[in-house]
Amino acid sequence: MGFWIFMLCSNLTLPLLMIFFGKHFQNHPPREINAIYGYRTRRSRASGEAWLFAQQHFGRLWYRQGRILIPLTVLAMLPVFGGSEETVGIWGSIVCLILCAAFLSPCYFTEKALKGQFDEMGKPIVCKYENKD
Repeated sequence: MGFWIFMLCSNLTLPLLMIFFGKHFQNHPPREINAIYGYRTRRSRASGEAWLFAQQHFGRLWYRQGRILIPLTVLAMLPVFGGSEETVGIWGSIVCLILCAAFLSPCYFTEKALKGQFDEMGKPIVCKYENKD
């Protein structure tokens, strides 16, 4: 049971980090474009407006997803409660790989949102459609 608790705590690390940094990026995003801290892609660094949008959008997604993943992680680990260390280790590793994919998935949605909100130069897209009245 001790190893099960260890694996559960290890797997809860990613969702907890997502909640913490997600809330931080929403409320206190890095103000200046930099190469060290924040959501950093070519599209997010195209302009200051795109940078701020990307930080807040990514943070919002991470925060929401982290809150969803905590109970799902606990539920995912329950089937091996009381199992052998080998079973718990293999199952916990599979859960960890799934969590890693979930950890990175907001990148796709943030890039998609950036593409819809900003052009290649980082300027906001005002309107894609003309009013034909």
